[in-house]
Amino acid sequence: MEVYELANIKSAKKRILVTETKAARNKAIKSGVKTAIKKVEAAVAANDKAAAEAALKDATSVIASAGSKGIFHKNNAARKVSRLTKLVNGLA
Repeated sequence: MEVYELANIKSAKKRILVTETKAARNKAIKSGVKTAIKKVEAAVAANDKAAAEAALKDATSVIASAGSKGIFHKNNAARKVSRLTKLVNGLA
């Protein structure tokens, strides 16, 4: 990791490293949320209520975790959970 491109001050170099680390963590968590949402949507598309409910439980947990860590705004997280719940409840 070369942080010596622009920054000359030690604290600025450290900020670059810390920012890269946090950005990578946030990206991984966002990716996990997207994957969980896709699993729920796939189960709903397959009309499998049991699998959809199980996937919804996992997705809700992942989304709530991301919301509590500040990766998503709490309203954004609530909206995602609400939409998925509505989708699963729409299954006969």
